[in-house]
Amino acid sequence: MGRITLDKITKSFGDVQVIPPLDLTIEDGEFVVFVGPSGCGKSTLLRLIAGLEDVSSGEIRIDGKNATETPPAKRGLAMVFQSYALYPHMSVRKNIAFPLRMAGMDQKEQDRRIDNAAKVLNLSDYLDRRPGQLSGGQRQRVAIGRAIVREPAAFLFDEPLSNLDAALRVGMRLEISELHNRLETTMIYVTHDQVEAMTMADKIVVLRAGLIEQVGSPLDLYKHPRNLFVAGFIGSPTMNLIAGEPARAYDATTIGVRPEHMALSTESGKWTGKVGVAEHLGSDTFLHIHETGLAETITVRADGEVTLRHGDTVHLTPVEDKIHRFDGEGMRIS
Repeated sequence: MGRITLDKITKSFGDVQVIPPLDLTIEDGEFVVFVGPSGCGKSTLLRLIAGLEDVSSGEIRIDGKNATETPPAKRGLAMVFQSYALYPHMSVRKNIAFPLRMAGMDQKEQDRRIDNAAKVLNLSDYLDRRPGQLSGGQRQRVAIGRAIVREPAAFLFDEPLSNLDAALRVGMRLEISELHNRLETTMIYVTHDQVEAMTMADKIVVLRAGLIEQVGSPLDLYKHPRNLFVAGFIGSPTMNLIAGEPARAYDATTIGVRPEHMALSTESGKWTGKVGVAEHLGSDTFLHIHETGLAETITVRADGEVTLRHGDTVHLTPVEDKIHRFDGEGMRIS
């Protein structure tokens, strides 16, 4: 079981409150991602759940039991940090076994858990190597293996992929998602990368300045952002946000149009601009359109084989039923 409930949790450092009163429930078996810009409080919130930071007020319940004052080692949670935190002089086997040895577990049960974790993480052939003989991705898998053998109620990941290069990040992202599908254990994952959040999560928690801006599935947040912050944060490239006269035509202060919902033509359209930078990605091309009178830059997703060049005049038309409307307070207009 791994149901975690935060009831009016707050955290202050001196006179500075970094987490205002916050309520959140993470259901057993969910993959929940905390996402937001640097300084939004996502890592602090994870550390409060882990017990690595003291709660200023409120209550944390794990499977219905008050764990607010429970020491980290007794919460039944396992944390994977940004740094691998492996012992360089120990073999992979001994690194994975370390928390079990500290708990005084008998050798037979240690071996069973280590072998199972190694099999799940494709580390069986590397158990006798030391961390320095492994790639970055393999070292991160060892760190995850050390968490798996504890058989926790939930896994807590604090930006575990930020030290890896782009290709390894994609590979490990898939491996962690597959691991969740196999283990069916609650996972809480912190990242500033909204692509990681969108591709991995069952549920995303968007944070800003310690406040929860929105909670929902990746597609729910993508299709129905509740305010301008979420609209501009979720999605890559980000949503085009247009204020002023063009928005008033839709009874809004600001309208949002995603790059894939902007039709492109060389003949006619609602708005006109000039092509700036074109990012060719193979199947898609992202065109950055200037001089539209709408915003500094409008991004349009086009076919990968588009032949437009820098300086070409183009016409843009938003897909009417895909336009997002926001009021003067930045909140979504239904």
